[in-house]
Amino acid sequence: MLLKNRLFTPGPTPLLPAAQTAMAAFSLHHRTADFKALFSRVLSDMKDFIGTKNDVLVLSCSGTGVLEGSVSNLTSPGDKVLVLTAGKFGERWRDLAKTYGCNVELISVPYGETFSLDEIKQKLTPDIKAVYVQATESSTGVRHDVQGISKLVRANGDDTLLVVDAITGLGTTHFDVDGWGIDIIIGGSQKALMIPPGLANAAFSERAWKRMDTTKSPRYYFDFRKERKNAAKGESAYTPATSLFAALGAALDFVRQMGAGDLAAGRKALVDNAELAAEMTRAGAKALGLTLFAPTAPAAALTAINAPAGLDSSALVKDFRDRFSAVVANGQGDMKGKMIRVAHIGYYDYLDTIGILGALEHVLAKVTGKPVEYGAAVKAAQQVYAQASAGKPQLVGV
Repeated sequence: MLLKNRLFTPGPTPLLPAAQTAMAAFSLHHRTADFKALFSRVLSDMKDFIGTKNDVLVLSCSGTGVLEGSVSNLTSPGDKVLVLTAGKFGERWRDLAKTYGCNVELISVPYGETFSLDEIKQKLTPDIKAVYVQATESSTGVRHDVQGISKLVRANGDDTLLVVDAITGLGTTHFDVDGWGIDIIIGGSQKALMIPPGLANAAFSERAWKRMDTTKSPRYYFDFRKERKNAAKGESAYTPATSLFAALGAALDFVRQMGAGDLAAGRKALVDNAELAAEMTRAGAKALGLTLFAPTAPAAALTAINAPAGLDSSALVKDFRDRFSAVVANGQGDMKGKMIRVAHIGYYDYLDTIGILGALEHVLAKVTGKPVEYGAAVKAAQQVYAQASAGKPQLVGV
């Protein structure tokens, strides 16, 4: 049997063929007029992809680089910040803030849950300089209420900035970045943008830029003011990942095509596609008697599915890989062996969803040694699709 390598992980995600071609063929020097034109176009298009009029930067790094920069640029040692953590990536915000000497106020909830807005409101005092949160906690499959959190932060005054890690949220969740008053929202290339890891992006409010002029934490490569100054000239401050910029340009063109020439409409279609695939996956898992790790606030970026009682999920992950060359994610850290995580991000469509659910039926039957009603998960997903699509064309896998 021919086995195609298939990624069902929350990053890296499946690559867009047009982006792969653009990346492979690209050889321009980064200080030429042609590359400057590409660079400027990508920055402009990224505003529409994120949904903002604020300045956007694209840096050559992983998303964690911009997370770190969002601490070093916005805070001084001793500043009080509020970190909201409900998983491994919320804990990354906590650790970064402590690394830069911040006084960290923490709201922590159990993995698989989300935050109480009332508790956040109680913690938001005028001396809080910044609030750091995930849009989607990809270690658990939870989506947080960014709109509700934004409303609380803005009510606390302009001296409190809101920073949102939307690395798996952009392209899978609808945001009103400017309307909600998000000060920094962060994305990554290897998620809904359908290209390899290596680029991180972020949009910055004027409040955030103003804060950077007064903070004292050290910064060099991740000095966002320096990048902004160079970006205005169509350049990056340092050598960019040129071929990845070519891939990003192709990916943004693809999203524009999804919206019939309107990039913002394409972004909406991309998010709606992830929402539908996630709903299909949840229905399919439940039809097999499986339970969700985050049932009360499920993300569209991925679905975290609990392993059957007494079973190590590593066996499921291994059988997916060995029999179908399909890579699903195990749990992270203490959650390893307890769940599988199936992503629905970017270049992922109806047929991918049906395929992974069909494979899940076979994997469960083999690993558990118990009878499985073949077609149960697929049927449940089909019913969701039929009710939601109403004959609309599939927009992603085209």
